[in-house]
Amino acid sequence: MQMNSAPHLLTEDRPEYERLLDDALRHAHERPELAAVGERLNAAQLRTMALAAVALITATAAPEYEQYVKTRDEARAPARDTASGTAPDGLIQSGAGIGAVVTVLTPMLAGTAAAIFLLVGYLLKMLEPPPAFAGPMVDAGWFFAAVTAAAIFVAAIGLLIAALRNGSTSLSAREAREQLPDDVARAKDAWRQALLERGIVPFLRDALAEPAGPAVPAPHRPTGRLPKIGYSRPDFAGPDEGPAAAPRPTYSSPDFTSPDFGGPEHEPD
Repeated sequence: MQMNSAPHLLTEDRPEYERLLDDALRHAHERPELAAVGERLNAAQLRTMALAAVALITATAAPEYEQYVKTRDEARAPARDTASGTAPDGLIQSGAGIGAVVTVLTPMLAGTAAAIFLLVGYLLKMLEPPPAFAGPMVDAGWFFAAVTAAAIFVAAIGLLIAALRNGSTSLSAREAREQLPDDVARAKDAWRQALLERGIVPFLRDALAEPAGPAVPAPHRPTGRLPKIGYSRPDFAGPDEGPAAAPRPTYSSPDFTSPDFGGPEHEPD
């Protein structure tokens, strides 16, 4: 299979690959080349194999994927420029942060002050005669109590408005992701089609066509000749065919002469 060098499948595109694979396995019965799903390999086994071979499969649609990523990045570039251009709005965000802090701290501080003033004021009123400032302290306590109630009400309204604004923003972002620009949508569809027809389906077809394993020969009776297993037996040659033997030492018998022909020392008596 001819494969081109493909860019690495981005993490954000991995779920799309898995969805396409699951859809191909779900509708495998509609393709004659995948009709054998479930006979030797089931859908779960094929899915595991295809996930393990994601680099090989996605390489078959490398040009379409590269074009899709390029088009998507170009579409996202204006949004990034707009986001970077809103840096001066940081003052507004910091102001909103200060407002949130004040909204949270005001009920706490006002409530604490109200409790202190009311407690001390009513304790002073129990004295005989009550001090002159006991009444103003009680009035101050009720004032801070009113401030606490108002701050709690304002904080609740602020939280409700923030929740509604965040919810509408999240919905808009989700809709924006689903509604891709036309050029990005076309590039994505081209990549999906190429990945399905040139990558996923041929991979599943080849996996189903692979034999279960090498055939194991049936046991057989050994013949009279030993099987050759890689070692040759030594070559024994007959005496006529072998190399010439080394010369053997020769022995001559002793030369014995008769007594008649002996030397003078053996003269006959």
